[in-house]
Amino acid sequence: MGKRTHMLEQLVGDSQSLDRALAGEELSYKDGLELMNYDNLHLLGAVADNTRKKLVGDTVSFASSYYMNYTNVCAASCQMCAFYRKEGADDAYTLTPQEIEQRVGIAKQMGATEVHIVGGFHPTLPLEYYEDMMRAIKKSHPQLNIKALTAAEIYFLSKLTKNSTKEILSRLKAAGLDSMPGGGAELFHPDIRGKIVRGKCTGQQWLDVIEEAHNMDIKSNVTMLYGHIEKPEHIVDHLIKIRELQKKTNGFLTLIPLKFSLDNTELEQEHLVNNECSSVYDLKIIALSRLMLANVVNNISVYWVAYGKKLAQVALSNGGNDLVGTAFSEEIYKSAGKTTSSSVEELATMVKEIGRVPVQRSTHFDTLKKF
Repeated sequence: MGKRTHMLEQLVGDSQSLDRALAGEELSYKDGLELMNYDNLHLLGAVADNTRKKLVGDTVSFASSYYMNYTNVCAASCQMCAFYRKEGADDAYTLTPQEIEQRVGIAKQMGATEVHIVGGFHPTLPLEYYEDMMRAIKKSHPQLNIKALTAAEIYFLSKLTKNSTKEILSRLKAAGLDSMPGGGAELFHPDIRGKIVRGKCTGQQWLDVIEEAHNMDIKSNVTMLYGHIEKPEHIVDHLIKIRELQKKTNGFLTLIPLKFSLDNTELEQEHLVNNECSSVYDLKIIALSRLMLANVVNNISVYWVAYGKKLAQVALSNGGNDLVGTAFSEEIYKSAGKTTSSSVEELATMVKEIGRVPVQRSTHFDTLKKF
């Protein structure tokens, strides 16, 4: 470890930011911008991988996760989303309690340890729908971790039902909510957020809701949507806001950088984005995430559903240490043309192929199985 770090120190003389990263120092906004514009991807990735090895070792984790999108009906109409439908559309759907129970039963048979539940901003579903859903799941499958509803969905429910976000979180926790996914974060900076989402909470409102959840001991993931029309400063701002909140709450389990998927979105149709971002940019984002969040959020997840399995392997060598999960029945990326399911055995093989150690984990990153 020391020898590798020493070799890297000799190579990064032209970058004070990489020097600081190698020394384990916290990187500033200025450092982040420098690294976003740094053109030696191999060296950036090597420093990020060195940091990853020091902080979390050589294991690569993943969960056996079942994704359930309970509705695609949404009051918002975000330009970067191919999933949403308006109420009354031919292909709009909302799952009934019976359909939810059936799908969770399938998830359990598939070996899932968590059910990841997100949907659109349904304009008429009452809070009781969500409470009943969670109670039914817990009654039949008490050991299954319910990771449900993004901070953006909680905020929408608050406006819809005229309850405080704290009240909604409290009621859902009582009904069985164990943890929360990281969706809806997109990018926090107001200059970019208004151009990629419509009818959704602000970045600060997202952060406020998730802080409330963390203070109630509801841990969560956090995402970052990139590869559309953002600028480097929007990425760095997002990472610093995550870091600052984590220092207050220690409630984030992992950061999941999400690559924007172009097909069937409004951004594509309006020719605001004509191509998905390059693999070089993907790897830079993973590496920067590792270095900006080092010692604060130490799990950096590589969402193989968006990358494909080969690029995901490379991303794991650029600072990533987690593959999120099996993504059984994931609908949102599927709507944008991505293949979205795998088995724990396939993910374990991916990890072994790059000389790392695969581990199946729980939602809260406890080891469940070694391969």
